[in-house]
This record gives sequence, C-alpha cells and structure tokens, in this order.
Amino acid sequence: MQLLDGKKISDDIKNEIAEEVSKIKAKGQKVPHLAAVILGNDGASLTYVGSKVKACERVGFESTLVKMSATTSEVELLAKIKELNENDDIDGFIIQLPLPPQINEQKVLMAVDPSKDVDGFHPENFGRMALDMSTFIPATPFGILELLERYNVQTQGKHTVVIGRSHIVGRPMSILMGRKGFPGNSTVTLTHSHTKNISQITTQADIIITALGVPNYLKAEMVKDDVVVIDVGITRVADDSHPKGYVIQGDVDFENVSKKASFITPCHGGVAQMTIAMLLKNTLLARERRAKAKE
Repeated sequence: MQLLDGKKISDDIKNEIAEEVSKIKAKGQKVPHLAAVILGNDGASLTYVGSKVKACERVGFESTLVKMSATTSEVELLAKIKELNENDDIDGFIIQLPLPPQINEQKVLMAVDPSKDVDGFHPENFGRMALDMSTFIPATPFGILELLERYNVQTQGKHTVVIGRSHIVGRPMSILMGRKGFPGNSTVTLTHSHTKNISQITTQADIIITALGVPNYLKAEMVKDDVVVIDVGITRVADDSHPKGYVIQGDVDFENVSKKASFITPCHGGVAQMTIAMLLKNTLLARERRAKAKE
C-alpha cells in the first residue's frame, strides 16, 4: 500500500508556482492576484479562506480577502462581484460557499466573470471541461488528477466508481476520469444516495473516489484487493476526548480499507491539501491568459 501524500505533492506544486512567480517578478511584470469573498463567521470557512491567504503569501501572490456580513443582501453581493470582475488588478477570485439562505447560489456563481472563475464553477467553464476544452478545472477534482498523475496511478481501462454527485467534486470527477488522456480513459460509474446495492458496484471498482460526507462510509468489505481509494470526505465528528471537542473524519474506514488498497489518500494530508494548491495553479493560469489577451 502506498499513501497518496497530498501534503507532499501540494508542497511541490507550491514550490513550482513560487519559481514561476519569481520569474514574473524578475521581468518586472505583475504577479498573480487572488481575491476571496466570505460572508459571515463560519469557523470552517474562515479557517479555509485563511489558509488560502497564507498560501498566496508563500508563493508570492497578491491576495485580497473581502469579508461581508452574514446578513449581506444578494444585491450587495452581486455589486461586489461586479466590482471584482471589473478590477483589472485581480486575476481570479472565489466566493466561499456555502452562502447564507437569502442568497441564490446559482445566481451568484453565474455573475462571476468566467475568465476570473478560478474555482471552475461557472457553467461556461464546466461546459468547457465536459467538452475537453482548455478551462479552469474545479480545484478539488484538479488536485485528484494531479495526485493520480504524479504517483503514476494507471487509469486507462480501469473501472472508476465515484460516490457522490455534487457539482464541486462527484460530477466533474465522473467526467474527467472518462476523458481521453491521462489521468482518464477509465470506465466510470457514478453512484449516489439512490444507488441500490452499492457494495456490488464498489467491489468491482479498480479506483474509488468518494465525496459523500458520511464518516467511515466505505468499509473494507466494500472494496477488492489492490483498489485505489481517493477520500474527499471531510466531516466534523463530536469527540469529547479531543481538545477541540471534535475530530475530522473522512468517508473511508482508513484503518481497514488501507490493508487492501494499492494506493490510498490519508484523511489528513490528502485531497484537502491539494485543493488550495490547484486553486493557486488556476490563478497563475488566469494571470497568464489575461496577460496574453492584452498582447
């Protein structure tokens, strides 16, 4: 069994990006600038956005954090998005999800300029991804592809089972794993909450990508020997014995599934680490595209 070490690979990617930024600075050119918009004071979201800002500092990006109240109206948020769209200094920006109930998430994501949509959530970018055109791939799926590629995990002709059909992970992963090229060329089964006899499907899988959000869902008896397992799940589980009062658990019963796996991501230092690295990579790409468009 080999661990797919997201922390190590994300560090490698950040170092590569930092080198690119050094070259940009040496030419006296504008460095990439990433902005993040967050509404309210959700602890997990604040931590996540904070880590994005730190990652920008590490690689030499400019970063802007736009904090707005949880009571912000949809009109106010759309006005802020328009402002970011029109700000020529900002190469890419993200709207931290989830949004408060008074705001229509789809309307907000549609308002983001596709050329600055480094999260890859805009329908234009999603459609380009589905058609194998150059675009921004959503950061978490992009990170999974990078892990598979850098560890040379064979995907061609393999049976990939994706558990969960979210627009952020499950659905894009099902498209990307079936595309031509590497990683890809696999036969994909997309499963979800209405899938019957899911164990019959997962025990046939060569590769399982699970993004369900149910702690320890994937058990050892649900997988075959030498399976490749990518665990995207991150769930806070109450634990009075822990100083924070909770522990983070993935979708996979790691202790038992890892005994059968050929490759597996750890719950800590796995896919989550890759997401921020690939967001930076998308921002660098956005800056390059914007610079070319001005030539």
